[in-house]
Amino acid sequence: MLRWSLIFLVVAIVAALFGFTGIASGAAGIAKVLFFIFLVLFVLALIGGTFLFKGPGKG
Repeated sequence: MLRWSLIFLVVAIVAALFGFTGIASGAAGIAKVLFFIFLVLFVLALIGGTFLFKGPGKG
């Protein structure tokens, strides 16, 4: 998912360079949403891995 965020970010930058402001703002918005979804899932995975994982010898 982070890869898609970066792809949309690059599309937004290229579109902005060529003056397509509508496309640039749309791609930047999509990249921002995907990045925050990735960030939330990452934090949830960290929390879940920290509190739910019982490694060898931990009971």
